[in-house]
Amino acid sequence: MSILETKGLCKDYGANHILTDVDFQINSGEFVAIMGQSGGGKSTFLYCVSGMDHPTSGKICFDEVDMADLSDKQMQELRLQRMGFVFQKPSFLKNLSIIDNIVYPAFQLGEVNRSEIVEEALALMQEMGISSVAEHDIYKVSGGQLQRAAICRAMINHPDILFGDELTGALNSSTTREVSGIIDNINRKGTTVLLVTHDANVAVHADKVIYLEDGRIMDTLTLGKYDEGSAGARDVEMKNWLKKMGF
Repeated sequence: MSILETKGLCKDYGANHILTDVDFQINSGEFVAIMGQSGGGKSTFLYCVSGMDHPTSGKICFDEVDMADLSDKQMQELRLQRMGFVFQKPSFLKNLSIIDNIVYPAFQLGEVNRSEIVEEALALMQEMGISSVAEHDIYKVSGGQLQRAAICRAMINHPDILFGDELTGALNSSTTREVSGIIDNINRKGTTVLLVTHDANVAVHADKVIYLEDGRIMDTLTLGKYDEGSAGARDVEMKNWLKKMGF
């Protein structure tokens, strides 16, 4: 069943057409990556479908609800309760420790038991290999640790969908592989994932990859669920497809 769908999505900035008639659908539990050249509209698309930006025209439905019918407060609640976000350069509150930043979205929901949510945050951090830095200040950890913390924060409210915008763009190759594996595992546990990326090594984990160029979907590569046994064949298929797309 579709969790997120757009029809005729357009976004203009003055005379510049950033998105043009984009029809898109992602099903619950699916992992979709969006690729394309810089300036093609990928991030703008992500911000529109996640409610952080407003389209010029067209329709965006989340779980069959037209997002245009939601008030600002309802949209904020939807993002907090059912969406998680990870960006290339995660933004943290500088006066809080790593774990306090992670639990902060849970307290924004209200009526939460602090000990329970801290325990859950520590479990997430343990799973992602960063429990040892729980009490550290944000400027005393590595970029890879900080990005893992951002993923923990995004998952603390058990979102239905995780959005990522170039979340490995500032990481080295080994850390990128580790973070890609984490995202893959999150998806396997049932969370829908929608990522924007320039990195084929990240996109190859997706069920399907969409190529966005000049604000239009040009093609879709369907790969199916990732498994180590087919990794080599998927990688070749991805590279051939991207070459055909001129990437």
